[in-house]
Amino acid sequence: MVFGGTLFIGTVALWASKAVAVDNGLAVTPQMGWDNWNAFGCDVSETLLTQTAQLIVDYGLKDLGYHYVILDDCWSTGRNASNNNSLIADSTKFPRGMAAVADDIHALGLGFGMYSDAGKYTCGGYAGSLGYETVDANTFASWGVDYLKYDNCYNMGQAGNQMISSGRYEVMGNALNATGRPILYSLCNWGEDYPWNWGSTIANSWRISGDIFDSWDMADARCPCDGDDAWNCGLPGFHCSVTNIMNKASFIVSKAQPGAWNDLDMLEVGNGAMTDAEYVAHFSMWAAVKSPLIMGNDIRTIPPADLAILSNPAVIAVSQDPSGSSAARRWIYATNDTDINGRATIQMWSGNLKSTTGGDQSDMVVLLINGNKNTIVLNATLADIFVDNGPLGTAPQVKLSWEVRDLWANRMSDDEAKAIIDASSAVGNATTGYNATTIGAGRYNATKTSYADGLAANSSLLLGKVSTTVQPSGTITATVDPHGAAMFRLRAMPTGSLKRDEL
Repeated sequence: MVFGGTLFIGTVALWASKAVAVDNGLAVTPQMGWDNWNAFGCDVSETLLTQTAQLIVDYGLKDLGYHYVILDDCWSTGRNASNNNSLIADSTKFPRGMAAVADDIHALGLGFGMYSDAGKYTCGGYAGSLGYETVDANTFASWGVDYLKYDNCYNMGQAGNQMISSGRYEVMGNALNATGRPILYSLCNWGEDYPWNWGSTIANSWRISGDIFDSWDMADARCPCDGDDAWNCGLPGFHCSVTNIMNKASFIVSKAQPGAWNDLDMLEVGNGAMTDAEYVAHFSMWAAVKSPLIMGNDIRTIPPADLAILSNPAVIAVSQDPSGSSAARRWIYATNDTDINGRATIQMWSGNLKSTTGGDQSDMVVLLINGNKNTIVLNATLADIFVDNGPLGTAPQVKLSWEVRDLWANRMSDDEAKAIIDASSAVGNATTGYNATTIGAGRYNATKTSYADGLAANSSLLLGKVSTTVQPSGTITATVDPHGAAMFRLRAMPTGSLKRDEL
Protein backbone atom coordinates (compact mmCIF):
# COMPACT_ATOMS: atom_id res chain seq x y z
CA MET A 1 0.00 0.00 0.00
CA VAL A 2 1.08 3.58 -0.65
CA PHE A 3 0.05 6.01 2.09
CA GLY A 4 0.87 9.67 1.50
CA GLY A 5 3.62 8.80 -0.95
CA THR A 6 5.26 6.31 1.43
CA LEU A 7 5.26 2.59 0.79
CA PHE A 8 4.19 0.26 3.57
CA ILE A 9 4.26 -3.47 3.01
CA GLY A 10 2.13 -5.59 5.27
CA THR A 11 1.85 -2.93 7.97
CA VAL A 12 -1.89 -3.25 8.41
CA ALA A 13 -1.58 -6.97 8.91
CA LEU A 14 1.35 -6.37 11.26
CA TRP A 15 -0.60 -3.97 13.42
CA ALA A 16 -3.65 -6.21 13.46
CA SER A 17 -1.50 -9.02 14.82
CA LYS A 18 -0.25 -6.72 17.60
CA ALA A 19 -3.79 -5.54 18.45
CA VAL A 20 -2.90 -1.86 18.41
CA ALA A 21 -6.25 -0.11 18.14
CA VAL A 22 -5.08 2.86 16.07
CA ASP A 23 -4.32 0.31 13.32
CA ASN A 24 -3.90 2.71 10.39
CA GLY A 25 -0.51 1.47 9.21
CA LEU A 26 1.09 4.92 9.61
CA ALA A 27 4.06 6.22 11.63
CA VAL A 28 5.67 2.79 11.90
CA THR A 29 8.72 4.93 12.65
CA PRO A 30 8.36 8.45 14.09
CA GLN A 31 6.93 10.86 11.54
CA MET A 32 9.15 13.52 10.01
CA GLY A 33 8.28 16.80 8.34
CA TRP A 34 7.79 20.54 8.82
CA ASP A 35 5.19 22.71 10.59
CA ASN A 36 4.90 26.48 10.24
CA TRP A 37 3.86 27.41 13.81
CA ASN A 38 7.18 27.98 15.60
CA ALA A 39 8.55 30.33 12.95
CA PHE A 40 5.39 31.93 11.55
CA GLY A 41 2.44 31.52 13.92
CA CYS A 42 -0.68 32.76 12.12
CA ASP A 43 1.26 34.27 9.20
CA VAL A 44 0.37 31.45 6.81
CA SER A 45 -0.26 31.33 3.08
CA GLU A 46 -0.31 29.10 0.05
CA THR A 47 3.01 30.59 -1.06
CA LEU A 48 4.69 29.77 2.25
CA LEU A 49 3.66 26.11 2.00
CA THR A 50 4.57 25.60 -1.63
CA GLN A 51 7.93 27.39 -1.34
CA THR A 52 8.81 25.39 1.76
CA ALA A 53 7.77 22.11 0.15
CA GLN A 54 9.98 22.83 -2.84
CA LEU A 55 12.97 23.59 -0.60
CA ILE A 56 12.43 20.41 1.40
CA VAL A 57 13.00 18.61 -1.90
CA ASP A 58 15.81 20.88 -3.12
CA TYR A 59 17.80 20.63 0.08
CA GLY A 60 17.62 16.85 0.15
CA LEU A 61 15.45 16.86 3.27
CA LYS A 62 12.72 14.86 1.56
CA ASP A 63 15.25 12.16 0.72
CA LEU A 64 16.31 12.09 4.38
CA GLY A 65 12.74 11.30 5.43
CA TYR A 66 11.07 14.68 6.05
CA HIS A 67 7.73 13.87 4.46
CA TYR A 68 4.86 15.96 5.82
CA VAL A 69 4.32 19.69 5.15
CA ILE A 70 1.93 20.69 7.94
CA LEU A 71 -0.24 23.81 7.91
CA ASP A 72 -0.95 24.88 11.48
CA ASP A 73 -3.62 27.23 12.91
CA CYS A 74 -5.31 30.33 11.42
CA TRP A 75 -6.20 29.00 7.96
CA SER A 76 -10.01 29.18 7.96
CA THR A 77 -12.78 31.81 7.93
CA GLY A 78 -15.45 29.76 9.68
CA ARG A 79 -18.15 27.36 8.49
CA ASN A 80 -20.42 27.25 5.47
CA ALA A 81 -23.98 26.88 6.75
CA SER A 82 -25.24 26.09 3.23
CA ASN A 83 -22.74 23.25 2.77
CA ASN A 84 -23.17 20.97 5.79
CA ASN A 85 -21.32 23.47 8.03
CA SER A 86 -18.03 22.48 6.43
CA LEU A 87 -14.93 24.54 7.17
CA ILE A 88 -14.04 27.33 4.73
CA ALA A 89 -10.42 27.95 3.78
CA ASP A 90 -9.33 31.61 3.86
CA SER A 91 -9.48 32.64 0.20
CA THR A 92 -6.98 35.46 0.72
CA LYS A 93 -4.33 33.19 2.20
CA PHE A 94 -5.23 30.21 0.00
CA PRO A 95 -6.76 31.60 -3.21
CA ARG A 96 -6.70 28.28 -5.08
CA GLY A 97 -8.15 26.31 -2.17
CA MET A 98 -6.70 23.56 -0.03
CA ALA A 99 -7.08 20.76 -2.55
CA ALA A 100 -4.83 22.64 -4.99
CA VAL A 101 -2.19 23.12 -2.29
CA ALA A 102 -2.39 19.42 -1.47
CA ASP A 103 -1.98 18.55 -5.16
CA ASP A 104 1.18 20.69 -5.39
CA ILE A 105 2.68 19.07 -2.31
CA HIS A 106 1.76 15.56 -3.47
CA ALA A 107 3.34 16.27 -6.85
CA LEU A 108 6.65 16.72 -5.02
CA GLY A 109 6.26 13.33 -3.34
CA LEU A 110 5.41 14.86 0.04
CA GLY A 111 2.42 14.57 2.37
CA PHE A 112 0.04 17.41 3.25
CA GLY A 113 -0.80 18.04 6.90
CA MET A 114 -3.41 20.29 8.48
CA TYR A 115 -4.51 21.50 11.89
CA SER A 116 -7.73 21.61 13.85
CA ASP A 117 -8.78 21.55 17.50
CA ALA A 118 -10.83 19.26 19.74
CA GLY A 119 -12.61 22.32 21.08
CA LYS A 120 -15.14 24.98 20.11
CA TYR A 121 -12.31 27.17 18.83
CA THR A 122 -8.72 26.61 17.82
CA CYS A 123 -5.96 28.14 19.93
CA GLY A 124 -5.90 31.07 17.49
CA GLY A 125 -9.63 31.64 17.95
CA TYR A 126 -10.82 30.06 14.70
CA ALA A 127 -13.54 27.43 14.31
CA GLY A 128 -12.72 24.19 16.12
CA SER A 129 -13.92 20.68 15.33
CA LEU A 130 -15.67 19.72 18.58
CA GLY A 131 -19.12 18.48 17.52
CA TYR A 132 -18.15 18.62 13.84
CA GLU A 133 -15.69 15.73 13.74
CA THR A 134 -17.33 13.74 10.93
CA VAL A 135 -17.93 16.81 8.77
CA ASP A 136 -14.35 18.00 9.19
CA ALA A 137 -12.75 14.58 8.71
CA ASN A 138 -14.63 14.19 5.43
CA THR A 139 -13.60 17.70 4.37
CA PHE A 140 -9.93 16.99 5.14
CA ALA A 141 -10.08 13.71 3.22
CA SER A 142 -11.71 15.41 0.22
CA TRP A 143 -8.90 17.96 0.17
CA GLY A 144 -6.23 15.23 0.13
CA VAL A 145 -4.98 15.72 3.69
CA ASP A 146 -2.49 13.09 4.91
CA TYR A 147 -1.89 14.30 8.49
CA LEU A 148 -3.98 16.00 11.17
CA LYS A 149 -2.53 17.86 14.14
CA TYR A 150 -5.41 18.10 16.65
CA ASP A 151 -5.13 20.67 19.45
CA ASN A 152 -6.78 21.10 22.87
CA CYS A 153 -7.86 24.73 23.29
CA TYR A 154 -11.41 25.76 24.24
CA ASN A 155 -12.37 22.15 25.00
CA MET A 156 -15.58 23.18 26.82
CA GLY A 157 -14.42 21.52 30.03
CA GLN A 158 -14.31 18.08 28.45
CA ALA A 159 -11.13 17.15 30.31
CA GLY A 160 -10.13 16.27 33.83
CA ASN A 161 -9.65 12.52 33.63
CA GLN A 162 -8.34 10.02 31.13
CA MET A 163 -11.76 8.71 30.12
CA ILE A 164 -13.15 12.15 29.24
CA SER A 165 -10.09 13.29 27.27
CA SER A 166 -9.59 10.00 25.47
CA GLY A 167 -13.28 9.89 24.53
CA ARG A 168 -13.18 13.39 23.08
CA TYR A 169 -10.12 12.63 20.95
CA GLU A 170 -11.39 9.22 19.91
CA VAL A 171 -14.36 10.78 18.09
CA MET A 172 -12.06 12.45 15.57
CA GLY A 173 -9.90 9.34 15.30
CA ASN A 174 -12.93 7.27 14.37
CA ALA A 175 -14.08 9.92 11.91
CA LEU A 176 -10.69 9.98 10.18
CA ASN A 177 -10.62 6.19 9.90
CA ALA A 178 -14.16 6.17 8.51
CA THR A 179 -13.13 8.38 5.58
CA GLY A 180 -11.13 5.51 4.11
CA ARG A 181 -8.17 7.80 3.58
CA PRO A 182 -5.03 7.04 5.63
CA ILE A 183 -4.52 10.21 7.70
CA LEU A 184 -1.81 10.27 10.36
CA TYR A 185 -3.43 11.41 13.61
CA SER A 186 -1.29 13.60 15.89
CA LEU A 187 -2.82 14.55 19.24
CA CYS A 188 -1.78 17.90 20.69
CA ASN A 189 -3.33 17.91 24.17
CA TRP A 190 -0.09 18.98 25.90
CA GLY A 191 0.12 15.94 28.18
CA GLU A 192 -3.18 16.72 29.90
CA ASP A 193 -4.81 13.62 31.40
CA TYR A 194 -1.82 11.36 30.69
CA PRO A 195 -2.25 10.73 26.93
CA TRP A 196 0.66 8.27 26.98
CA ASN A 197 -1.69 5.85 28.75
CA TRP A 198 -4.42 5.93 26.10
CA GLY A 199 -3.02 7.68 23.03
CA SER A 200 -1.75 4.54 21.33
CA THR A 201 -5.29 3.16 21.06
CA ILE A 202 -6.45 6.30 19.24
CA ALA A 203 -3.62 8.10 17.48
CA ASN A 204 -0.13 7.91 16.01
CA SER A 205 1.44 10.39 18.44
CA TRP A 206 0.55 12.53 21.43
CA ARG A 207 2.12 15.65 22.83
CA ILE A 208 3.57 15.11 26.30
CA SER A 209 4.06 18.75 27.39
CA GLY A 210 3.19 22.36 26.77
CA ASP A 211 4.51 24.16 23.70
CA ILE A 212 8.26 24.28 23.19
CA PHE A 213 10.19 27.55 23.26
CA ASP A 214 13.51 28.28 21.54
CA SER A 215 15.48 27.98 24.77
CA TRP A 216 17.77 25.37 26.27
CA ASP A 217 16.88 25.78 29.95
CA MET A 218 15.16 29.11 30.57
CA ALA A 219 12.82 28.83 33.53
CA ASP A 220 9.34 30.18 32.86
CA ALA A 221 6.40 30.14 35.30
CA ARG A 222 4.10 29.51 32.33
CA CYS A 223 5.70 26.06 31.92
CA PRO A 224 5.69 24.51 35.41
CA CYS A 225 6.64 21.03 36.61
CA ASP A 226 10.37 21.08 35.93
CA GLY A 227 11.38 18.71 38.73
CA ASP A 228 10.33 15.37 40.15
CA ASP A 229 6.67 16.28 39.58
CA ALA A 230 7.16 16.50 35.80
CA TRP A 231 5.29 13.27 35.17
CA ASN A 232 2.20 14.55 37.01
CA CYS A 233 1.82 18.06 35.65
CA GLY A 234 -1.64 19.51 36.16
CA LEU A 235 -0.85 22.63 34.12
CA PRO A 236 1.23 21.84 31.01
CA GLY A 237 1.58 25.51 30.08
CA PHE A 238 3.75 26.86 27.28
CA HIS A 239 7.17 28.47 26.72
CA CYS A 240 8.74 25.16 27.72
CA SER A 241 12.51 24.82 27.40
CA VAL A 242 14.28 21.83 25.88
CA THR A 243 15.44 20.62 29.29
CA ASN A 244 11.95 20.99 30.78
CA ILE A 245 10.47 18.79 28.05
CA MET A 246 13.38 16.36 28.22
CA ASN A 247 12.77 15.87 31.93
CA LYS A 248 9.08 15.20 31.35
CA ALA A 249 9.91 12.66 28.65
CA SER A 250 12.26 10.74 30.94
CA PHE A 251 9.39 9.25 32.96
CA ILE A 252 7.37 7.86 30.04
CA VAL A 253 9.76 6.62 27.34
CA SER A 254 8.37 3.09 27.67
CA LYS A 255 4.96 4.27 26.41
CA ALA A 256 6.15 4.76 22.83
CA GLN A 257 5.98 1.98 20.24
CA PRO A 258 5.88 1.61 16.45
CA GLY A 259 2.84 3.46 15.15
CA ALA A 260 2.37 5.45 18.37
CA TRP A 261 4.93 7.93 19.72
CA ASN A 262 5.59 10.37 22.56
CA ASP A 263 5.70 13.80 20.88
CA LEU A 264 8.11 16.25 22.51
CA ASP A 265 6.86 19.03 20.15
CA MET A 266 8.49 20.55 17.09
CA LEU A 267 12.18 21.13 16.55
CA GLU A 268 13.53 24.63 17.20
CA VAL A 269 16.71 24.05 15.16
CA GLY A 270 17.20 27.07 12.90
CA ASN A 271 15.11 29.59 14.82
CA GLY A 272 18.21 31.31 16.17
CA ALA A 273 17.97 31.61 19.95
CA MET A 274 20.09 28.60 20.93
CA THR A 275 23.75 27.85 20.33
CA ASP A 276 24.95 25.30 17.82
CA ALA A 277 25.78 22.90 20.66
CA GLU A 278 22.29 23.31 22.11
CA TYR A 279 20.66 22.60 18.76
CA VAL A 280 22.83 19.49 18.34
CA ALA A 281 21.77 18.27 21.79
CA HIS A 282 18.11 19.10 21.09
CA PHE A 283 18.10 17.19 17.79
CA SER A 284 20.02 14.28 19.30
CA MET A 285 17.59 13.91 22.21
CA TRP A 286 14.46 14.06 20.05
CA ALA A 287 15.93 11.36 17.79
CA ALA A 288 17.04 9.13 20.68
CA VAL A 289 13.64 9.10 22.42
CA LYS A 290 11.78 8.61 19.11
CA SER A 291 9.89 11.89 19.14
CA PRO A 292 8.52 12.92 15.75
CA LEU A 293 11.10 15.06 13.94
CA ILE A 294 9.01 18.00 12.77
CA MET A 295 11.07 21.00 11.71
CA GLY A 296 9.72 24.33 12.96
CA ASN A 297 11.99 26.89 11.28
CA ASP A 298 11.86 29.11 8.20
CA ILE A 299 13.56 26.83 5.69
CA ARG A 300 13.69 29.70 3.18
CA THR A 301 16.33 31.44 5.33
CA ILE A 302 18.01 28.47 7.01
CA PRO A 303 21.66 28.99 8.05
CA PRO A 304 24.08 26.37 6.68
CA ALA A 305 25.01 25.09 10.15
CA ASP A 306 21.37 24.35 10.95
CA LEU A 307 20.77 22.62 7.63
CA ALA A 308 23.78 20.45 8.52
CA ILE A 309 22.22 19.48 11.86
CA LEU A 310 18.86 18.57 10.33
CA SER A 311 20.62 16.60 7.56
CA ASN A 312 22.62 14.19 9.73
CA PRO A 313 21.58 10.71 8.54
CA ALA A 314 23.43 8.89 11.32
CA VAL A 315 21.28 10.62 13.94
CA ILE A 316 18.08 10.31 11.89
CA ALA A 317 18.82 6.58 11.59
CA VAL A 318 18.49 6.35 15.38
CA SER A 319 15.08 8.01 15.16
CA GLN A 320 14.00 5.73 12.33
CA ASP A 321 15.50 2.54 13.77
CA PRO A 322 13.27 -0.47 13.02
CA SER A 323 13.26 -1.57 16.67
CA GLY A 324 11.14 1.43 17.66
CA SER A 325 12.78 1.43 21.09
CA SER A 326 13.18 4.76 22.90
CA ALA A 327 16.34 5.55 24.82
CA ALA A 328 15.93 5.96 28.58
CA ARG A 329 17.73 8.20 31.05
CA ARG A 330 20.12 6.09 33.13
CA TRP A 331 21.39 8.84 35.43
CA ILE A 332 21.20 12.56 36.08
CA TYR A 333 23.27 14.60 38.53
CA ALA A 334 22.99 18.23 39.57
CA THR A 335 26.21 20.25 39.42
CA ASN A 336 27.42 23.60 40.70
CA ASP A 337 28.50 24.84 37.24
CA THR A 338 25.28 26.77 36.77
CA ASP A 339 24.21 29.27 34.13
CA ILE A 340 22.02 32.34 34.50
CA ASN A 341 19.08 30.16 35.53
CA GLY A 342 21.00 28.86 38.51
CA ARG A 343 20.76 25.19 37.62
CA ALA A 344 22.77 22.60 35.74
CA THR A 345 22.83 18.85 35.34
CA ILE A 346 24.78 16.17 33.56
CA GLN A 347 22.95 13.10 32.33
CA MET A 348 23.28 9.92 30.31
CA TRP A 349 20.69 8.16 28.17
CA SER A 350 20.98 4.84 26.36
CA GLY A 351 18.73 2.53 24.42
CA ASN A 352 18.55 -0.50 22.17
CA LEU A 353 18.88 -0.27 18.41
CA LYS A 354 18.32 -3.04 15.92
CA SER A 355 21.48 -5.09 15.49
CA THR A 356 23.38 -4.28 12.32
CA THR A 357 26.08 -6.90 12.82
CA GLY A 358 24.01 -10.02 12.33
CA GLY A 359 25.01 -11.18 15.80
CA ASP A 360 22.99 -11.72 18.95
CA GLN A 361 23.66 -8.30 20.49
CA SER A 362 21.67 -5.22 19.63
CA ASP A 363 23.47 -2.00 18.86
CA MET A 364 23.06 0.69 21.52
CA VAL A 365 22.69 4.45 21.32
CA VAL A 366 24.42 6.45 24.07
CA LEU A 367 23.77 10.13 24.70
CA LEU A 368 25.86 12.18 27.12
CA ILE A 369 24.40 15.63 27.87
CA ASN A 370 26.28 18.50 29.48
CA GLY A 371 23.95 21.02 31.10
CA ASN A 372 26.87 22.97 32.59
CA LYS A 373 27.96 26.43 31.48
CA ASN A 374 31.48 25.11 30.76
CA THR A 375 32.95 22.25 28.73
CA ILE A 376 33.26 19.02 30.67
CA VAL A 377 34.52 15.46 30.25
CA LEU A 378 31.66 13.00 30.73
CA ASN A 379 31.88 9.25 31.29
CA ALA A 380 29.47 6.39 30.78
CA THR A 381 30.24 2.91 32.04
CA LEU A 382 29.05 -0.20 30.25
CA ALA A 383 27.41 -1.17 33.54
CA ASP A 384 25.23 1.94 33.40
CA ILE A 385 24.59 1.76 29.65
CA PHE A 386 23.30 -1.82 29.89
CA VAL A 387 21.65 -1.59 33.30
CA ASP A 388 18.31 -2.80 31.89
CA ASN A 389 19.98 -6.14 31.14
CA GLY A 390 21.30 -6.57 34.65
CA PRO A 391 22.05 -4.27 37.61
CA LEU A 392 25.46 -3.50 39.09
CA GLY A 393 27.40 -4.64 36.04
CA THR A 394 25.84 -8.09 35.82
CA ALA A 395 24.50 -7.62 32.28
CA PRO A 396 26.18 -10.03 29.84
CA GLN A 397 26.89 -7.11 27.49
CA VAL A 398 29.27 -5.64 30.07
CA LYS A 399 31.59 -8.59 29.48
CA LEU A 400 31.96 -7.78 25.76
CA SER A 401 34.09 -5.32 23.81
CA TRP A 402 32.26 -2.61 21.91
CA GLU A 403 33.08 -0.47 18.91
CA VAL A 404 32.18 3.17 19.67
CA ARG A 405 30.91 5.18 16.69
CA ASP A 406 30.55 8.97 16.92
CA LEU A 407 27.26 9.93 15.26
CA TRP A 408 28.25 13.59 14.82
CA ALA A 409 31.77 13.04 13.48
CA ASN A 410 30.59 13.05 9.86
CA ARG A 411 28.33 16.08 10.14
CA MET A 412 28.04 17.93 6.85
CA SER A 413 30.38 20.91 6.67
CA ASP A 414 28.96 24.43 6.62
CA ASP A 415 30.59 24.93 3.21
CA GLU A 416 28.74 21.97 1.74
CA ALA A 417 25.48 23.08 3.32
CA LYS A 418 25.98 26.57 1.91
CA ALA A 419 26.65 25.11 -1.54
CA ILE A 420 23.34 23.27 -1.38
CA ILE A 421 21.49 26.43 -0.32
CA ASP A 422 23.23 28.58 -2.94
CA ALA A 423 22.64 26.10 -5.75
CA SER A 424 18.95 25.93 -5.00
CA SER A 425 18.69 29.71 -4.89
CA ALA A 426 20.70 30.20 -8.08
CA VAL A 427 18.65 27.99 -10.38
CA GLY A 428 14.99 27.73 -11.29
CA ASN A 429 14.56 24.80 -8.97
CA ALA A 430 10.89 24.31 -9.73
CA THR A 431 11.67 23.52 -13.37
CA THR A 432 15.15 22.03 -13.30
CA GLY A 433 14.41 19.27 -10.83
CA TYR A 434 17.50 20.22 -8.81
CA ASN A 435 18.05 17.99 -5.79
CA ALA A 436 20.65 18.37 -3.06
CA THR A 437 21.64 14.72 -3.33
CA THR A 438 23.64 15.81 -6.40
CA ILE A 439 25.80 18.12 -4.27
CA GLY A 440 28.75 16.66 -2.38
CA ALA A 441 29.69 13.02 -2.01
CA GLY A 442 27.63 10.25 -0.51
CA ARG A 443 24.52 12.00 0.85
CA TYR A 444 22.08 9.42 2.15
CA ASN A 445 18.84 8.96 0.21
CA ALA A 446 16.14 7.20 2.21
CA THR A 447 13.77 7.52 -0.73
CA LYS A 448 15.89 4.99 -2.59
CA THR A 449 17.07 2.93 0.39
CA SER A 450 15.07 2.97 3.61
CA TYR A 451 16.84 3.40 6.92
CA ALA A 452 15.97 -0.19 7.78
CA ASP A 453 17.59 -1.45 4.58
CA GLY A 454 20.55 0.90 4.93
CA LEU A 455 21.24 -0.29 8.45
CA ALA A 456 20.87 -3.91 7.39
CA ALA A 457 23.43 -3.24 4.66
CA ASN A 458 25.79 -1.58 7.19
CA SER A 459 25.78 1.76 5.36
CA SER A 460 28.68 3.80 6.68
CA LEU A 461 26.56 6.95 6.28
CA LEU A 462 24.21 5.69 8.99
CA LEU A 463 26.68 4.15 11.42
CA GLY A 464 28.87 7.14 12.28
CA LYS A 465 32.65 7.17 12.56
CA VAL A 466 34.59 4.74 14.73
CA SER A 467 36.18 6.80 17.48
CA THR A 468 37.44 4.15 19.89
CA THR A 469 36.85 0.70 21.35
CA VAL A 470 35.66 0.08 24.87
CA GLN A 471 36.82 -3.11 26.54
CA PRO A 472 34.77 -5.33 28.91
CA SER A 473 33.61 -3.46 32.02
CA GLY A 474 34.99 -0.32 30.43
CA THR A 475 33.94 3.32 30.18
CA ILE A 476 33.11 5.66 27.30
CA THR A 477 34.58 9.14 27.66
CA ALA A 478 33.68 12.29 25.75
CA THR A 479 34.50 15.98 25.97
CA VAL A 480 31.17 17.79 25.65
CA ASP A 481 30.52 21.48 24.96
CA PRO A 482 28.37 23.59 27.30
CA HIS A 483 24.71 22.63 26.87
CA GLY A 484 25.87 20.11 24.30
CA ALA A 485 25.74 16.40 23.71
CA ALA A 486 27.91 13.53 22.54
CA MET A 487 26.04 10.76 20.73
CA PHE A 488 27.40 7.31 19.98
CA ARG A 489 26.33 4.03 18.43
CA LEU A 490 27.84 0.98 20.14
CA ARG A 491 28.32 -2.21 18.15
CA ALA A 492 29.43 -5.48 19.72
CA MET A 493 32.78 -6.73 18.50
CA PRO A 494 33.35 -10.39 17.65
CA THR A 495 34.35 -12.34 20.72
CA GLY A 496 38.08 -12.24 21.18
CA SER A 497 38.66 -9.32 18.80
CA LEU A 498 40.80 -6.40 19.84
CA LYS A 499 39.74 -4.12 17.00
CA ARG A 500 37.53 -3.96 13.98
CA ASP A 501 38.09 -2.22 10.69
CA GLU A 502 35.72 0.65 10.04
CA LEU A 503 33.00 -0.20 7.54
